[in-house]
Amino acid sequence: MTTPLGPYRPIVRAGDFLIVSGQGGIRDGAKVDGGVRAETTQAIANLATLLESEGAALTDVVKTTCFLTDMENFATFNEAYVEAFGRHRPARSTVAAAGLPAGFLVEIEAWAFKPV
Repeated sequence: MTTPLGPYRPIVRAGDFLIVSGQGGIRDGAKVDGGVRAETTQAIANLATLLESEGAALTDVVKTTCFLTDMENFATFNEAYVEAFGRHRPARSTVAAAGLPAGFLVEIEAWAFKPV
């Protein structure tokens, strides 16, 4: 599980929902190399790890909010996103961000529905 970059919890349960704070492409305390594709893949792997810690899975995700520092990278991001989520298609918003923590190119937050 990744260590938060700030004073927040990486995952919170609110009733039957799990809210996962924004995840970047970080592994073993360092940003992954490989650009948008690698960061997207790792960010979603981090989401999956956090969800698993609460007995949930990516298939329980109902909404993601995705941040990209450059919308020119949207197609590459989208390919990696679709590969990681497989046939599951949660609702999604994708937003351009002027900058992200730690120099990330991608950050993804998620809401999952997993009844207690």
